[in-house]
Amino acid sequence: MAETETIDMIHEDQLPGHESELEPKPDWHPRYPGSGRLNGKVALITGADSGIGRAVAALYAREGADIAIAYLCEHDDAAKTKAIVESEGRKAITIAGDIGDKDFCERLVAESVEKLGGLDILVNNAGEQHADQEITDITEEQLKRTFQTNIFGMFFLTQAARPHLKAGAAIINCTSVTMYQGSKELLDYSSTKGAITAFTRSLSENLVGEGIRVNAVAPGPIWTPLNPFGGASPEKLKDFGKSVPMGRPGQPNEVAPSFLFLACDDSSYMSGQVLHPNGGVIVGS
Repeated sequence: MAETETIDMIHEDQLPGHESELEPKPDWHPRYPGSGRLNGKVALITGADSGIGRAVAALYAREGADIAIAYLCEHDDAAKTKAIVESEGRKAITIAGDIGDKDFCERLVAESVEKLGGLDILVNNAGEQHADQEITDITEEQLKRTFQTNIFGMFFLTQAARPHLKAGAAIINCTSVTMYQGSKELLDYSSTKGAITAFTRSLSENLVGEGIRVNAVAPGPIWTPLNPFGGASPEKLKDFGKSVPMGRPGQPNEVAPSFLFLACDDSSYMSGQVLHPNGGVIVGS
């Protein structure tokens, strides 16, 4: 899909939003020296230009992985993430496009494998959300678009990646606390997150016999461009994160270690599971 076509598809709010324009800046920095847990691995991370995706890319690179950075159209943010990965001594490529488009997903995987030499870890992180007070406010276009990005994109990418994933590979999907708690102004978004959790568990059952583990992470309120640039109402944004037991939003580098744990051999006996970095909210697993 051409870059101009991709940009035209952003029809509501200011999504996905530039991290470079966000204040205060989210904290993506890895907190500890690397220990080589991903040495020699190649990871493809969607939405890796900013937010949680950037923090995961930075941490994976510190642990020895080369990174394919997939993103929609925020070229400045993607260039920053690429520089972060390269500063850790790892290879990085950036590929822009819409993961809701099957052809793009196939090209994304093919280019990642060609340029980085394989694929060991797929992180389905990218997503979109739109705040609406009433179910009648959700347009047919928005409903289709949210599902296209959040769940169809995971199917398309996993289908494209599957022939390249061997025993020992890992798939990590990003679901959300809204799947467990619900969200009165994120009806379509939270519905896709429920689908992602079911997809994670079902895909795990499908692939575990092949030695491929599939797990998920369900973040709570995390300070990324997603909410400030249109993903949350002004009323909710004013007190963003204050309702959780810890009384604050989380930072991307507080979520990235969950993605690392599920990508490396530390979690070798886990598949079909969900981790919950959410500020202390108690939810059913």
